[in-house]
Amino acid sequence: MSDRNEAVIGFLTARRSTPVLQLAEPGPSREELGTILRLAARVPDHGKLSPWRFVVYAGTARDDVGEGLAEIVQADDPSASEERLALERSRFTRAPLVVGVISCAAVHPKVPVWEQVMSAGATCYNMVLAANAFGYGATWLSEWYAFDERAFPLLGVGAEEKVAGFIHIGTRTEPPFERVRPDMDAIVTWRGEI
Repeated sequence: MSDRNEAVIGFLTARRSTPVLQLAEPGPSREELGTILRLAARVPDHGKLSPWRFVVYAGTARDDVGEGLAEIVQADDPSASEERLALERSRFTRAPLVVGVISCAAVHPKVPVWEQVMSAGATCYNMVLAANAFGYGATWLSEWYAFDERAFPLLGVGAEEKVAGFIHIGTRTEPPFERVRPDMDAIVTWRGEI
């Protein structure tokens, strides 16, 4: 048996997503983000396909995305309130940094698409963990624009791609709070004895 790593067990036990409105400056430096992205990419990846990629939204690019989202909403609803449009404009500025995880899953002779999609999901979670390991708060969101193909060009998402999630990263403004966790007896089925 390999050595038990109490530090990692403690880290995972205390892990919490940070609500996006509780993320503030500063965000990770470019160097820190480079490491966070490398760690995020260290996931199970059957066939070594890397069926995902990252889009980093930083600086004024976040404002541009928000403006584009507001335009889509206004095109759908010309009577949309200024409050609603302001919300859309703020979607990518609520945290100092947003990283889009884009699923590039494609039909492969040996690797099912579903496994590729799950690998993209694993990169999302790994990115949150890596950001937390650097001391930042992070949260994994999708929201409507992850599923609205009209927003894809604005977000840098290709026609055959899907959004696995947007990871918002920044400095926590409040300590994380615990939430109710699943009842393990309700979610675990035992087949045999240990």
